[in-house]
Amino acid sequence: MEPRNSLGQPQPSGGDQVIQPVLFDASKPDLSLSPEQKDALRALALSLRAQTDTAVSATRATSVTALFVASDRATAMKATAMLANELGQDVYRVDLGQVVSKYVGETEKNLSRVFDEAQRAGAVLFFDEADALFGTLTDVKDAHDRYANLDISYLLERLEQYQGLAILATNRRANLDEAFMRRVRHVVNFV
Repeated sequence: MEPRNSLGQPQPSGGDQVIQPVLFDASKPDLSLSPEQKDALRALALSLRAQTDTAVSATRATSVTALFVASDRATAMKATAMLANELGQDVYRVDLGQVVSKYVGETEKNLSRVFDEAQRAGAVLFFDEADALFGTLTDVKDAHDRYANLDISYLLERLEQYQGLAILATNRRANLDEAFMRRVRHVVNFV
């Protein structure tokens, strides 16, 4: 039997945790949303359900990526929790401090663990401070630039392959790479 947290949600396996299950009480949402924000979240849930139904009949991957633009972490996290509750899924928050590594190839290995674990659990992936991972690709001036661009490219590839919902939160939308923004199907502004 897999380990579970205090709410009965599955715990990720492994020693150092690159993702953590998010604990929330969905029965008491304390997030006030505008009608436009509610409509955007409803459209996102409907899109994911439609993708899932289509994928089941066609046996192909369903990947839905959403960007939450919020001035604070709490708003984006609460909106993610509300959405996950509506979908009947857990939320796994990606710990950027554990994912990003200065060693060549380690960030890719960590990202692989993130996506594999979330896929196994059928969880919504939540990337806070997404601009730190999905920043603009740079001109290659040295090896660091080359490896940073490889990490972004690998991350974009894994997002497209992920069979589920990945939510990326930022308060700096302008810092995100255009190649990434082309892959985002839903943008919800909470500012």
